[in-house]
Amino acid sequence: MATFNPRKLMTQAIEVMRQSVNEKRTDAKASPLVGALLWKPDRTIETACRGELRAGDHAEYSLLERKNRDQRLDGSILFATLEPCAPGSRSHPKLSCAERIVLARIKKVWVGIADPDPTVDRKGIKYLQDNGVEVEMFDLDLQEEIQKGNERFIAQANERAATAREDRKAKPVVLSSHENAFASADVDDFSKDALERYRAAAKIEGAVGSQVWNRRMVQLGILKEGGGHLIPTGFGLLLFGKDPRAAMPQAGLLGTIHYADGTEELRDFAGPQILAPEAAMEWLRDKLPNAVSRTSARRRELNSPLFELVRESVVNALVHRDYAIEGAKSQLIVTPDTIVVRSPGAPVEPITLEQLQSLNAPMLSRNPILHYVFAKMEMAEERGLGLKSMKARAEEAGLPLPSFKWEEPYLALTLYRTAASAVSSLPGDLKERLNADARASWEYVSKKPVVTTQMLMGAMEFDERKAQRVLKWLFQAGLLRKLGKGPATRYQVIRK
Repeated sequence: MATFNPRKLMTQAIEVMRQSVNEKRTDAKASPLVGALLWKPDRTIETACRGELRAGDHAEYSLLERKNRDQRLDGSILFATLEPCAPGSRSHPKLSCAERIVLARIKKVWVGIADPDPTVDRKGIKYLQDNGVEVEMFDLDLQEEIQKGNERFIAQANERAATAREDRKAKPVVLSSHENAFASADVDDFSKDALERYRAAAKIEGAVGSQVWNRRMVQLGILKEGGGHLIPTGFGLLLFGKDPRAAMPQAGLLGTIHYADGTEELRDFAGPQILAPEAAMEWLRDKLPNAVSRTSARRRELNSPLFELVRESVVNALVHRDYAIEGAKSQLIVTPDTIVVRSPGAPVEPITLEQLQSLNAPMLSRNPILHYVFAKMEMAEERGLGLKSMKARAEEAGLPLPSFKWEEPYLALTLYRTAASAVSSLPGDLKERLNADARASWEYVSKKPVVTTQMLMGAMEFDERKAQRVLKWLFQAGLLRKLGKGPATRYQVIRK
């Protein structure tokens, strides 16, 4: 019998995934490697991989229907390395894996990565959630292992068109009303410049407006066919509309710079959202000082990593925000110490705020259509939130790590403009209570996700007692969270 250890079971599911049997195909379509593991209430475990019992059979199907058809699975927990296929993604009359899971009365599913195929992408997860199944994602490092093993499948899936959805047995899963056609819109509402930029970046052969182009736009969910003509969807207008706010007031990005002298400057980025990040960056580069280092042969702008952080944060705010919140817009707020990017909406379930704060959240997008288009423009990481690259860029620049905070209805991401900003941006009363050792230590600690006594001793040249005393003070001030006990004690950084 096996103790329920999610991390161990995730790893075991990946080992099973690697045993997948690729079916022989006459086309060049790659089959995914998929592993499924079932943890039963009696603590027994069963597994299956794709193609294990019959060529092409999904791992979940083999596990639930072939190996456990006559078994009661109420309360069992499933680990699947790839998002279970969604209703409507398989040829009638086949049931999707998500439907089979619900029918089996499985109470919880751990998903490795979202299936990037447009017929599935997050819709299998949503179907499970809508039917009372709790969903969690594999750890980020394990997600990367799954992606590495499925590089060819993922590359093809990201290019594959959504298949025809006829004779559905189940109602199609819609992640957002913005996937629907916008009845009052017309293709003439699209910006030709934005479309051309996307065509060039995505390397689409057909010219804008051609049959090849229109077919691709329908497949992506940018256009819908209706009444004999093509109609923009809500997401199509957001991405490429000349003035998306005319139809959706919540669209756009509001920029504000608060200068040290008390004055402020406003800028509204209301055009095609696919162009907003670069427009915002041009504005900031023109307004913010950007010192140049000439200490090496190559001239280097010291703010370059910071600007890259801002750009990625703005893209995330536009791509992953909740567009159902109509009274809020994405915001870019600059102060002398920080740059804050506010995105309407809580983290997309099952990602938690705590996972975002650790900069180790699993990869999952709220709006896959937006994410796909931004990724093709090379402005978003293909499947994730770019947290690893954000962490890397902050470390490269010697800056405090970015900080997430929930400020209803916004998810606020704070970027620090200088190494000293971690101290200067603290609340006034707390900042005044910092002595010299605590101030210097916090400036160092703010660049780390976790810290130990030994780390602080090495960085600050403190003896053990002094390092422990400073960490205790930062902990009591609410800047650190204690993890573990005794010699294994670590402190997770809490950014205010």
